Amino acid sequence: MESKPINLLEKKIMIQTDNGKITKISIYFLLASGSVIMIIPLLWMIRSSFMGMQQIFIFPPEWIPTPWVFTNYPEALTTVPFIQYFLNTITILIPSVLGTLVTASMAAFAFARLKWVGKNFVFAVLMTTLMLPYAVTLIPTFLIWAKLGLINTYWPLILPKWFGGGIFYIFLLRQFFLTIPKELDEAATIDGANPLQILWHIIIPLSRPALITVGIFSTLAEWNDFLGPLIYLNDSRKFTIALGLAEFTGLYSSQWHLLMAASTVVITPVVILFFFAQRYFIEGIALTGTKG
Repeated sequence: MESKPINLLEKKIMIQTDNGKITKISIYFLLASGSVIMIIPLLWMIRSSFMGMQQIFIFPPEWIPTPWVFTNYPEALTTVPFIQYFLNTITILIPSVLGTLVTASMAAFAFARLKWVGKNFVFAVLMTTLMLPYAVTLIPTFLIWAKLGLINTYWPLILPKWFGGGIFYIFLLRQFFLTIPKELDEAATIDGANPLQILWHIIIPLSRPALITVGIFSTLAEWNDFLGPLIYLNDSRKFTIALGLAEFTGLYSSQWHLLMAASTVVITPVVILFFFAQRYFIEGIALTGTKG
């Protein structure tokens, strides 16, 4: 008499367990399928970079080069001065990312932890600028830099990053800072710390995942920026890697094996960066600021 309810309960548990396993398997299958679809263009680019021109378009396609053509890379990298373009990009990227991290964290701290009149209104106004297309402010911004005589220099690409870095980064850091207990600020204030000391010694150490996330986003934006250098740089010796790749495409639009080799070189640093920083990237996006 008493064994029946137990058996029914066991059956329900087994059914729920089986359903849970089926659900997990289905989710993993969908994620794996999506990953394969997303990685196919990358694999196609890499395999094409080691092929001759005729082998790329063989049908049915061959995924393994026969033979392997390694000369595509030195030929592609010497056709246009990619080393110079790489150094130019680093010259812009390092101060830009540094300026974004410094000023965006300071602005986010002011919006998240300090009390001042009109704080929420000012933040709401800044958030509305996210809806403005870049093209709307392009001409006025260009005219300002032209009046300052800074066209064909790197300053229009670097200086704006030292004035907040961008409202998206400020918003991301602000949301992270809000999750850190304010009791830490109060304890530091009692010990005599000023706001700058609280930011540097308390908020920044606890916000490493968010800061790394902002650094990744900023690095990707600077590395892939095409329109900014195109607008402000006239001298080909100052071109960035994005402009160099576009120049290569214009010169050798039909040489697909060389174009694939150049594209592989351009994308490799980004893949390496994300590979080593993905743990911090995911943790920063989760916006879990409480430590301990």
